Amino acid sequence: MELPVMPPVRPMLAKAVHEVPRTEGLWFEPKWDGFRCVVFRDGAEVELGSRNDRPLTRYFPELVGLLGDALPDKCVVDGEIVLVTPRGLDFESLQLRLHPAASRVRKLAEETPASFIAFDLLALGDRDLTAEPFSTRRRMLEDLLGDNPSGGLQRVHLTPLTTDPDTAEDWFTRFEGAGFDGVMAKPADQPYEQDKRVMWKVKHERTADCVVAGFRWHKDGQGVGSLLLGLFDDAGALHHVGVASSFTAKRRRELVDELAPLRENALEGHPWRTWAEYEPEPGRRPGANSRWAPQKDLSWEAVRPEWVAEVRYEHLQGGRFRHGGRLVRFRPDRDPASCTYAQLEEAPPAELATLFGEAR
Repeated sequence: MELPVMPPVRPMLAKAVHEVPRTEGLWFEPKWDGFRCVVFRDGAEVELGSRNDRPLTRYFPELVGLLGDALPDKCVVDGEIVLVTPRGLDFESLQLRLHPAASRVRKLAEETPASFIAFDLLALGDRDLTAEPFSTRRRMLEDLLGDNPSGGLQRVHLTPLTTDPDTAEDWFTRFEGAGFDGVMAKPADQPYEQDKRVMWKVKHERTADCVVAGFRWHKDGQGVGSLLLGLFDDAGALHHVGVASSFTAKRRRELVDELAPLRENALEGHPWRTWAEYEPEPGRRPGANSRWAPQKDLSWEAVRPEWVAEVRYEHLQGGRFRHGGRLVRFRPDRDPASCTYAQLEEAPPAELATLFGEAR
C-alpha cells in the first residue's frame, strides 16, 4: 500500500462543551455512536484502522467490498462504523462484532452487517489533504459521496452537515433517540491535526442515583479506579449498569479507606456473588473480558451494596450507561432499594431517514 497518508493515523479529536457553540465559521455534524475508523484504500487493498492503531479489517469483512465499490482507487477517509437497526444505532450489538473467532465474525457480518459514515477526507490520489481547510476537504468528500441516492439508508454514505447552529441544536434534541452521541462542531478553516483536540463535541448529560456494589483497582494498584454501579429492575434484581471513574490520585486513595468497611463479608448475600461461576449476557458482568482490550484486567472487588452514588451519565442503551459515568457525590440520605430504572429518562426512538432527508 502506497498512499500520501499512510497508516497508522491518529484521528483528530474534540473537546467537550455543554452547549452548541455559536462562534462564526463553525460547521456542525451529528456525533455518531460507533467505532471511529480511518479507511485506507489503494487499489484492491482496503484497510480499516481504529483510533487506537488497531486494525478493524478482520472484524468487518463486509465493509471491505462495500468501501472498495464506493471509494476511489487511492484515498484515505475518516469516519465511523455503525450498526443501524430499525430502532436506531445499536452500539451494544456493534461491540459483539469484536470477536476472536473468524467463523463467528463471518456469521455476525451476515446477520448484523455494519455501515460506514464518512465525514472527512485525508488523501485523494497522490494528494495529501491534511493541510487543507476542512471546508475544502468536505467539498471534495461531497464530490465523491454526495450523490448517494439512498439518502444515507445504504451502508456507505456521507454524514449530514449544517452551518446553522439552530439546526444543530434541533438535531441534538430530536435525534438522541436514534442513538446519536450528540453534535460535533468543526471550524471550517481547520486543517486535519492528528490526535489533537481541535474540534468541539456537545453530548447529553443526566444524573442518576445508583447502588455502589463493587469497585476496580486503579492500574497503579494504589487506589480505586472505578466504582461498579447497579440499578434495580421491577422484580428487585440488581443489574450492573456501568461504572463511575476519572478520579484524581488523591480521591482514588481516599476511596480505598472509605470503602474498606463495606468490603467486610461483602460476598455474603451479594446479588452478584455468582458471576464468577457462569457467563450471563455479554457486557453485563463486571470482570468479563473486554472485547476491545482482552488483555485488560477487569477483575473487581465486591462491596456490600449499602451506598448510593449520584452519577452523571450521557444516555442509556440496552439497560446500561453508554460510556463511563462520573461521580457527583455520595447520597447517604438515599435507600439503595430506591435506585431503580424508573428514575431514568430514555429518549424516544427517532428515524435516521428523517435526519438524512432534512440534511439533503
